[in-house]
Amino acid sequence: MRTRYFPCLLPICMLLFACGPTASHPSADTVTFDTSERLADFDFGALGDGGPPKWSIIDDDAGRGLARTASEPSESRLAFAFYRHFSGRDVYVSTRFLTNGKNDPAAGLVVRFRSPDDHYAVRADAIENSVTLYRIAAGRREVLGSMDIGVSGEARHTLGIAASEDRFTVFFDGKELFVATDRRFPGPPGKVGLWTQADSTTLFESLQVSSLH
Repeated sequence: MRTRYFPCLLPICMLLFACGPTASHPSADTVTFDTSERLADFDFGALGDGGPPKWSIIDDDAGRGLARTASEPSESRLAFAFYRHFSGRDVYVSTRFLTNGKNDPAAGLVVRFRSPDDHYAVRADAIENSVTLYRIAAGRREVLGSMDIGVSGEARHTLGIAASEDRFTVFFDGKELFVATDRRFPGPPGKVGLWTQADSTTLFESLQVSSLH
């Protein structure tokens, strides 16, 4: 099993923000990016050097979806899209995506996002061909779980995470990939959303969010 850390979250940051389990989930929201009005459902933020990230709903040969349309050359640059209508602790979040990029083609989800120094992040990486779950606490990152799996930049995939108390179940292409626990940091409620890194120009075709309780 190989793991790969994403770069340190820089102390200087800018943050602009005020398929899955078989069980049914109450309070489910499914977002499809069919019109530009969907941008109003999200708050956007970034970490690292540079200006505000530019996200758009695009419709081209690759498909229709939400994408960051201005990539960043720096590997330390992270861009987030937070779903503004939902916040919770025990949640299920998933997305269908198509990713590309020369240096770091990847797609990710965040849950229990309280701040750049306090959240959980899961990433599917097409360079490393892996899916990895991270815990960020007090600005430090720790790998909670990782598994090698084929992540193609030429095919659509689904990525999901169920966070329930101290248990995190990660899904890829509709199948359970691995389970990790984090008894030290059960975590309070927080935001959920999408994220990309560096030069990734990932197309997110949908976002599903639901409460587990």
